[in-house]
Amino acid sequence: MTTKILALTDALGNLVRFVLLPGHRFDTVGVAPLIDGLAFEGFIADKAFDSNSIIADLNERGAKIVISQHPRRASPLPIDAEIYKWRHLIENFFCKLKEFKRIAMRADKTDQSFAANIHLAAAVINSR
Repeated sequence: MTTKILALTDALGNLVRFVLLPGHRFDTVGVAPLIDGLAFEGFIADKAFDSNSIIADLNERGAKIVISQHPRRASPLPIDAEIYKWRHLIENFFCKLKEFKRIAMRADKTDQSFAANIHLAAAVINSR
């Protein structure tokens, strides 16, 4: 059993929302429920989120898009390299999250208990 954690953090690297996906699903499937109903000015992501539908949705919202481009993209979008460097905050969050053994090893049997442990771990991380 594999599970992906798709997370959204704020500008300080604190967890805002997350979505659990089966390990074999594309990351782009979970973006819509992750950003639904949120207002934000920018979206920084890696190439797993380089999708025309995601970019179109972000353009409609007026958000600054800083997504690493997939090499197969026909017309690459301009990317601000200085802003993209801040993507390390989400990577740092996942490193801190994986310090909790139950999350790193996916020790919970149900998605509900796994999600509860993620919420608990995020609260501990934010309190440090």
